[in-house]
Amino acid sequence: MAAWFKRSGKPLKSEQRRDIPDGVWIKCKSCGDTLFKTELMRQKQICKSCGYHFLLPSEEYFKLLLDLDSWTEHDAKVTSVDTLGFKDTLKYSDRIVKYTKKSGLSDAIRCVSGRLDDKPVELAVMDFAFMGGSVGSVVGEKISRSIKRAIQNKTPLIIVSCSGGMRMQEGIFSLMQMAKVSTALVTLSRAKLPFISILTNPTTGGTTASFSMLGDLNISEPGALIGFAGPRVIKQTIGQDLPPGFQSAEFLLDHGFLDMIVKRTDMKPKLSNLLSILTPRE
Repeated sequence: MAAWFKRSGKPLKSEQRRDIPDGVWIKCKSCGDTLFKTELMRQKQICKSCGYHFLLPSEEYFKLLLDLDSWTEHDAKVTSVDTLGFKDTLKYSDRIVKYTKKSGLSDAIRCVSGRLDDKPVELAVMDFAFMGGSVGSVVGEKISRSIKRAIQNKTPLIIVSCSGGMRMQEGIFSLMQMAKVSTALVTLSRAKLPFISILTNPTTGGTTASFSMLGDLNISEPGALIGFAGPRVIKQTIGQDLPPGFQSAEFLLDHGFLDMIVKRTDMKPKLSNLLSILTPRE
């Protein structure tokens, strides 16, 4: 019997193993599916299987929300200063240099004047790539300048939030930005100009406790984590188990903290419609 299965030719040779380059595939944090990164970019960083919204760079939000080549960036070279001489595992001044090189940004927000379906707007987009989108003096100053431009030009203001909260390396100067921006938004309201706040995953800490929740309309992307303190801290403080989905956009919508949840690909037409309603006709 064994003779019947004797190999007469040369043994088969397996092809040389080909390694897949890094960065070609990415695993969805929600459903675990493996996604082709190029295809994910075409889908605006939305998982085709479960709809999970990945982080989107500030530049991509400009392309997503504004008309092609319609925007002009302001204060692009404004950078933070290490006023306190702060040092943890790294000097704050060195950390700024590190993240500037890594992200290609001067700080955690970019502000532009542009047009959305030919409607003039001031748009400020936070970028998580720079120190987790933390709010320091530069972020507060750039948002305040955007508000002033909106008042001067009589245009609506849109802020896209993506932040871990206040920047601890700037101490009290960081916390002061909560009051600074909130006060500036009062002047925008008195000028009867709309402010639309878009909250993305994550929007936490002092960012949530100040300007991110002060919009005339507060809109979130699906599944975004939105909250002040972490669930573990809250649970220890109140001594109770937290309800399912706590701090998700869907939970906040059900409890009246958000006005609506809008899928990223539907955001521009939704904003266009809202601005048509909120902005007086000439």
